[in-house]
Amino acid sequence: MITNAFYAFYDLHRPAYHAYAAAYLPPEEARIAVTHIFALVADHWSTIISQRYPSAWAWERYTRTIARRSGRTPTATEDVHLLYEQLFLSIDQIATVTGVEPAAVTALLAAAHRSASQGRRPQKSPGRCTADSRHCGGAGSRHGGVVSPRTGS
Repeated sequence: MITNAFYAFYDLHRPAYHAYAAAYLPPEEARIAVTHIFALVADHWSTIISQRYPSAWAWERYTRTIARRSGRTPTATEDVHLLYEQLFLSIDQIATVTGVEPAAVTALLAAAHRSASQGRRPQKSPGRCTADSRHCGGAGSRHGGVVSPRTGS
């Protein structure tokens, strides 16, 4: 049975999940990946909500789906770098979406910045989420509901 909690999970996570998929996949593939993960979450909702970190359960399966569809498996550091630097999620938003503690997100960002300063930049994703990008919700949508950490809007 799908509950209001599932719909809240969907509303909270869908914009970031779609932007993440769109950074690695063509638009139709991104749409399929997002649809797939939420169908999987709905099918296993009663199990997921019994987990200590339901978002981590979903994020792990979601990133595996994206990796399989894109043919590339980014590291956790690369994922956090993408979410923060290119998709403009705040540390707290990244923690919420991925199910990882904010301190761990901060540590992963520090590792990404160290790599960048040593000349070993994390591999850049093929796409960038901007307010005008269709894959992020269109002009004026603030990334389809994803709030920018720099502006707070």
